[in-house]
Amino acid sequence: MRIRVLQSASLALIFLTASLGECSAAVIAKDGVAKTVIVVDPASSPTERFAAQQLAACLQQITGGSFEIQTNAKAPKNAIIVGPGIAASSCFSDVPFAELGGEEFVIRTAHNRILLAGGPPRGTLYAVSRFLQDECGVRWWTPWASRIPQRSSLRIGTLNVRAKPAFEYRNPYWRCAFDPEWSWHNLCNGDSSHLTAEQGGSIEYKYFVHSFYTLVPPQKYFPEHSEWFSLVNGRRTAENAQLCLSNPELRDFVVDRVKEALRESPEARIISVSQNDCLNACECTNCKAMDDAEGSHAGSLIAFVNYIAEKIAPEFPNVSVDTLAYQYTRKPPRTLNTRSNVIVRLCSIECNFREPLDSPSNSAFAADIRGWDAKANRLYAWDYVTDFAHYIQPFPDWFTLGPNLRFFQDHKVRGVFEEGAYESYGTEMAELRAWVLAQLLWNPRQDDRALIREFLDGYYGAAGRPLWRYLELMEEASKGYNLTIWTPTNAPFLHFKTLAQAESLWREAEKAVKGNDELLKRVQQGHLAVQYVWLEGWDPLRAEGVRSGNSWPFAVSREELGRQWLAVAHGVEEKPWTRVTIVSEGGITPDEFVAQMGQKKP
Repeated sequence: MRIRVLQSASLALIFLTASLGECSAAVIAKDGVAKTVIVVDPASSPTERFAAQQLAACLQQITGGSFEIQTNAKAPKNAIIVGPGIAASSCFSDVPFAELGGEEFVIRTAHNRILLAGGPPRGTLYAVSRFLQDECGVRWWTPWASRIPQRSSLRIGTLNVRAKPAFEYRNPYWRCAFDPEWSWHNLCNGDSSHLTAEQGGSIEYKYFVHSFYTLVPPQKYFPEHSEWFSLVNGRRTAENAQLCLSNPELRDFVVDRVKEALRESPEARIISVSQNDCLNACECTNCKAMDDAEGSHAGSLIAFVNYIAEKIAPEFPNVSVDTLAYQYTRKPPRTLNTRSNVIVRLCSIECNFREPLDSPSNSAFAADIRGWDAKANRLYAWDYVTDFAHYIQPFPDWFTLGPNLRFFQDHKVRGVFEEGAYESYGTEMAELRAWVLAQLLWNPRQDDRALIREFLDGYYGAAGRPLWRYLELMEEASKGYNLTIWTPTNAPFLHFKTLAQAESLWREAEKAVKGNDELLKRVQQGHLAVQYVWLEGWDPLRAEGVRSGNSWPFAVSREELGRQWLAVAHGVEEKPWTRVTIVSEGGITPDEFVAQMGQKKP
């Protein structure tokens, strides 16, 4: 008898108190014929009915059988019950459905029945997704690539699972992760997932981030209310600046603006009241006094946000006010605690992403997260997982993803936004990061390196082995380097010897999948990263190769390699994922990169 439990946020993984003697295996299909029906309660929600439909469709893909969906108040003997509605009358009366959170679920077997059910809105849908992944071997690598095992006979052993996610908010912010089907399959729920109501909906923000001037547009209010804006070097300014957070009139004005915004967007459960993406905090007497007393510019910020949150609570009891601990506000205040309806999003932008966030090189950030852990009622993290100056360039942070999410969980972080190369498909290892992060955001205690290897083998096929060696190569080469989100193309670890080895591994990967057009496109797209660095640093790298006595790896000119690179980057029109449109957050296109390669110092 096999009992399996999924990990939960608290790591106190819970066995349901079922009588194991009553549990039994269930036959789902035999020789391509469905041997069970799928049952939903007549009063089931649209999301539960959607979950049943998705389950039936996927089981048919796996087994070849056609699975009937019944809407009944009672389940027949051989049934998969989707949703909690009829569970009590179907030998699952001991399941504490009233205790389940909105994304918590149970998966149970008893008397030839399987129960897949959870709390609203997404728990039942997640039960179906996890069942298909964990028991049937399904993987949704990307919106365009999945693994659906073919098994004409499918039998499920005894199951007794209760699970919930480690983080309440899970958003791997990559272009390939914006697809709603991929998002619910991989248990993501941020607003960039674009989940429909039928798919359980997303966690909706109003404004999302950097909202000071959205709430108080300076072009409208600065002429008559300059005192609402930052005092910097003795004068009021709205140019790359902030608000005067101690001003009582401004505070009440923002309260009204927030209420107005929430009335316009009743679906929003979080509203951003957060600093602009620049410096220049207010230096007026009152703001400075608060900041000096608290030892951080977070002093005036948290006092301001607490005030807004207190005033909107009576009308919007289910809405939280989100603000940033970012750059000049990253350090927590000495004495101020946040209200229960305030979320602080701590940003790791200054960190060394080659090393885990709890490593010595990131000690200042680690100290700040520990400080906020004690001050913030709800702590979120805004993490960074790409090079914004060069979306395409190798960014060897792959092996820190797992340690960092475990670090967040250990310090009571409840939501994580992982900002990647969101503007374009085809950026460096985007698909791998999106999938691995999605798995770890659900349960960071998994073996992250095993997940990476699984993705490489699943998405790249036979090319997975040389690509694993490539990841190890780049990790080793970058040891000791301070990897920032603005790492240049001439970083020390991107030297001739390492790039030559990387080039050889990518060529080996292409050779391994030759004859499979789909896999070859994926590998060629991944190869763009290394060739991007060759093209940018062609002359210095060639000189380095000569000095070291190594042969040059290319038989073509820089211009010809640029044309070949561009052909891959342009992709195939009917397959959007093959098309690279932007190579940096600055908006440089592949054509512009090739036209100017090497003209600017990296």
